Amino acid sequence: MRLVVQRALSAAVSVDGSEVGSLPSPGLVVLCGVTGSDTAADAEKLADKVWNLRILDGERSASDVGAPLLVVSQFTLYADVRKGRRPSWSDAAPRAVSEPLVDAFVAALRRRGASVATGRFGEHMQVSLVNDGPVTLILDSATWA
Repeated sequence: MRLVVQRALSAAVSVDGSEVGSLPSPGLVVLCGVTGSDTAADAEKLADKVWNLRILDGERSASDVGAPLLVVSQFTLYADVRKGRRPSWSDAAPRAVSEPLVDAFVAALRRRGASVATGRFGEHMQVSLVNDGPVTLILDSATWA
């Protein structure tokens, strides 16, 4: 799994002009991509990492202050642009694999006590956010061998 985690003052995700998820207060926006080798254990480990990352003001974590999260699935995090001008999406897992793992990641965050809003899997979404800092981190389960 590959995550882009952004500290945000505000954020919202819309589908067809209707808001489907937002941060009710400052928190974290997490863009979540899945590749074919990812497992439920990866989702669990990354949920724990995100929930406990000390990237909020005063070196506190979302778990310390109960900060909300907005999780948006994003297969484009696995784009391969090494050849030509058109990205290849072959490293992104198909929906049958990725949707349950994104759901597992969200469920793992909620089990830890997180308030989690989401986008809509597989939909064309518009994401708006005010990045705070800016603070943006990339987490990748492939680097945790």
